[in-house]
Amino acid sequence: MPLDASLTFLGAAGQVTGSCYLLEWNEQKVLLDCGMVQGGDQITDLHRFRFQFRPKDIDAVILSHAHIDHSGLLTLLLAHGFRGQIYCTEGTANLLPVLLKDAVHLYLKDLEWQNRQRARLGKPEQEPRMTLKDVEGVIRCLKPISYQQQKDVLPGLTLEFLDAGHILGSAIVQLWLKHGQAMRKLVFSGDLGNPATVLMHDPSIVKQADVVLMESTYGDRDHQPLSNTLEEFANALAEADKAGGNVFIPAFALGRSQEILYYLGVLYHQGRLRQKMVVLDSPMAIEITRIYNEMIDEFDKKDTQVFKKYGAHDLQSFLPILHLTEKVEQSMALNRVTQGAIIIAGSGMCNGGRIAHHLKHNLWKNANHIIFVGFQAKGTLGRKLVDGESRVKVMGQPLVVKATIHTIGGFSAHAGQSQLINWAKAIGGQPQFYLVHGEPQAQLVLQEKLQQRGLKVDIASMGQKIQL
Repeated sequence: MPLDASLTFLGAAGQVTGSCYLLEWNEQKVLLDCGMVQGGDQITDLHRFRFQFRPKDIDAVILSHAHIDHSGLLTLLLAHGFRGQIYCTEGTANLLPVLLKDAVHLYLKDLEWQNRQRARLGKPEQEPRMTLKDVEGVIRCLKPISYQQQKDVLPGLTLEFLDAGHILGSAIVQLWLKHGQAMRKLVFSGDLGNPATVLMHDPSIVKQADVVLMESTYGDRDHQPLSNTLEEFANALAEADKAGGNVFIPAFALGRSQEILYYLGVLYHQGRLRQKMVVLDSPMAIEITRIYNEMIDEFDKKDTQVFKKYGAHDLQSFLPILHLTEKVEQSMALNRVTQGAIIIAGSGMCNGGRIAHHLKHNLWKNANHIIFVGFQAKGTLGRKLVDGESRVKVMGQPLVVKATIHTIGGFSAHAGQSQLINWAKAIGGQPQFYLVHGEPQAQLVLQEKLQQRGLKVDIASMGQKIQL
């Protein structure tokens, strides 16, 4: 009897956010990822959002990694009746509660503010679509599996995770679908890591596949060499030291903050870090850093072996001048520090959080330097500063921009074009590729490059259903 199986692209098709794919076979339904679409008005988008299936009909979820654009709708899935199991790696199971609690907390806070505005206009309040109880429900559903451990998760479905090298716990998903004598192997790349990224292993090689869902975020370009990026970063810090003020780095709590702490530790031990203190001023980044420290043995030994050379055992002990400010009062006290500090604070795009308060107090002082180490989306305060606007509003207050702005564009946890091509070429079995998680221009360029190498490649479209 032939295998009757299909896959529907419900997210991250023609865009780089909202990863979600519905796998159906033998009257069973499994989701690959359940991610939130980011970049718009979260309240409006969430309250308009409707799943294109009944959540209670989903038998299981298989999660590639913890980033919100891959996991953020799990709480909504629980709120609407899902009661299956969520399979992920051990690293993802440790990180996910931190990220989901933070996302739901921010959602409820924004909803409360909007409801106050609605009340003033005589409009009825909006009920929350998800709560922290739903996060607890997600946590109870988590079923961690180690890398390279095959597990039968449903009748006729075997799962194995390989290391994707993107963030702690990120996985390439390998699935074997069986029905009688028929079998097909489906591979979902998740987000493939940049081999140059510190602490992460290189993405694992897949030996064989029939169908591959492959990310294409940087399908149209390669990253500059990491050595160039680090020199650029070190020079920006040296320039800031000469100016006599402080350095402010908007923090992406998961992955980028830990990477920056590592490089600051390297510069410190090389005698190239002139600042007297580094402050991690983000409760979420602090919690994630502790998880990284607890799981330090999971990371690439060629990066962590430098710890032993200096008598350190984790990221925190590797940077002796690091201070953690969890309490609001500690964060506010930083306003009294006028020079010699590097302050890493959330959010990464400056659209809220503690970095907004720091910018309010420091953006108009020409001795200060702001260093951006991650992508800034259109419409965010971070993007306005990167684009060189001389006057901005911070927390509703107009400010002149006199601080020096640096943009370090070479840090990326995603594979570049050449790395994507090499990963795809290594897969045996003449698989059919479907490009996901990428903007159309990047996907068209990558498709052409892969086809030139004899691979069968299509670009997935939203709502498209394919037979496996």
